[in-house]
Amino acid sequence: MTDPGADGWDCHVHVFDASHPVQPGHYQALDRPLVQIEAAARALGCGHLVLVQPSVYGSDNTLMLDALARQPGRHRGVVVLAHTLEGAALEAELNTMHALGVRGVRFNLVSPAGDVLPSPTRWAALAPCLRARGWHVQWYARRSDLPAIAALHEGSGLVAVLDHLAGFTPGLPDNHPDWQAVQRLAGQGAWLKLSGWYRLDASAPYAGLVPPAQRLARLFGQRMVWGSDWPHTLFAPDAMPAYPS
Repeated sequence: MTDPGADGWDCHVHVFDASHPVQPGHYQALDRPLVQIEAAARALGCGHLVLVQPSVYGSDNTLMLDALARQPGRHRGVVVLAHTLEGAALEAELNTMHALGVRGVRFNLVSPAGDVLPSPTRWAALAPCLRARGWHVQWYARRSDLPAIAALHEGSGLVAVLDHLAGFTPGLPDNHPDWQAVQRLAGQGAWLKLSGWYRLDASAPYAGLVPPAQRLARLFGQRMVWGSDWPHTLFAPDAMPAYPS
């Protein structure tokens, strides 16, 4: 049972199994099971997690779905869909995932084994399926991708969630066109994820990220969520930041 005193959410974590096959040309994940992050999160009042499919496993969501199935209803998930999934097979897969607690699809445009922007044809086929289930679309993207993402979401009825501070880094000029793109997304009702500080050309104590974070907070207001990005895959196992980070 969920600890009634741990009602908070960590909205961005991953689970790994060292024996599970990974995508070629990417890192070899270590064992980072669900019980490990559950214990760390619960100690700080987070009894619920959003499990995000890591790029290292591509569209094989097995580990994440198995983790969701252990305590139905406690956590939520964001999956990566195979490009070949369509029609009745797509509908059936989405139904199965929804029943397990999945509520979003992720496009990872940054990692070596990530995705590309969906084609207009793919987007047109996928959008109604996601919209009918109330799912969102989560983007791990570079700032340069934001105009294309905004164009896809325009009129789609789908909510965008932007990973890791939408890719904004320290020192970006105030008049840079990327600010216009993220403002457009915010105006469409997008959400911003406060996570992955170390992925943004910054290092502890991350003071350089304060100005862009403050400007983004003014744009997104209450539509922001926090995620730890556990288990911090950019770090060596013996240098992993303390939870949360």
